[in-house]
Amino acid sequence: MLENDGYRKARNATLIAFLLNGFSVGTFISRIPDFKNILNISNSLLGTSLFCASVGVLAALRPTSKLAAKYGSGPITKYGSFILILGVPLVGLLLSLQWFWLSLFIFGFVSSIHDLSMNSHASALEHLAKKRVMSKFHAMWSLGGLSGGAIGGVFANLGISPRIHAFTIGIIILIISLITKDWFLPGSADRHEVFRDQKPNKRPRKLIILGLFGLGGAICEGAASDWGGVLARETFHASPFVATLPYILFSVMMVSGRLSGDWFANKFGIAKLLTWSGALAGGGLILGLSAGNVYGVIIGWILLGAGVATVIPMIISVCGELANNEFSGQISAAESVALVTGVAYFGFVLGPPLLGFVADQLTLRIAMFIPAILALIISLTAKRVVGTK
Repeated sequence: MLENDGYRKARNATLIAFLLNGFSVGTFISRIPDFKNILNISNSLLGTSLFCASVGVLAALRPTSKLAAKYGSGPITKYGSFILILGVPLVGLLLSLQWFWLSLFIFGFVSSIHDLSMNSHASALEHLAKKRVMSKFHAMWSLGGLSGGAIGGVFANLGISPRIHAFTIGIIILIISLITKDWFLPGSADRHEVFRDQKPNKRPRKLIILGLFGLGGAICEGAASDWGGVLARETFHASPFVATLPYILFSVMMVSGRLSGDWFANKFGIAKLLTWSGALAGGGLILGLSAGNVYGVIIGWILLGAGVATVIPMIISVCGELANNEFSGQISAAESVALVTGVAYFGFVLGPPLLGFVADQLTLRIAMFIPAILALIISLTAKRVVGTK
């Protein structure tokens, strides 16, 4: 066990890493309308372009897990922060549509390296602390996303170009990364030795099922982010300001839920927390959609945020614990996190086209019952999958 000061520094460095990652994503999302206008592309071509970032995210998971297992998550998180600096300015250059595609892939790739390694590092810190702390780390990511989006909105309103914006953010990330570079755990803290003659182990089925839980949570999060404003404005004719409220309040509840998630998990256990969370998210969303007005949408999104907030953090927490205990020697914590997040994050890729297709065939309001049902499935099966943890 590290001395308290070493643990405290590593914890603070990881909290900042989550904040930076969320900040970089939030500031990128805030300028998507400007990317579209500058490149003069259609909605469908923009959607296809953004898919390049998702491909980059998924492409980085396996190699990053192997590096984190070989060298430890601390060093990879440290260097991942510096690599992240490269991804942000490249997107802001907007030299051409083809450059946009390439830069989005690179941004997704480097963001995923940083994301996976910091989650593995958070799992190592949980193992040292002997208590749940993962939700607090993810709360910092949500705060970073909110602050990045807000700052990006201010930059856009001031007419600051995406190029200047991106390079400014890159400098901020560089300064913070230099300050925290020596605070992370040493590689020996969670290095996983792999011998050359060791045969590849079959991935534990339990981790794949946990990944499917995370996939359901990711679809719920993506649905709230992508469709709340559209549903409020186009289906219930809300004003532009009111149409922003579902996502804003959803984000506030996500931060609040994640800040309190560790306390609930330590007191009641993850199985009970996921059972309650899924019921609150699914039941709340169904209640809101059934109201048939914009106030119902707002209420539904508030309850969805409160419920879904802890799903992905708790899933990652459980998979790290399983790797360190039940599957010790079979799979490293980094590889476990990569496997689970790889399945879970596919929900962010699958969700938008799935819900969009159902919305076109039926209505957007009916399509939103899909994430509600997924949340209820999480609630009904959490105890069986997670057990007594």
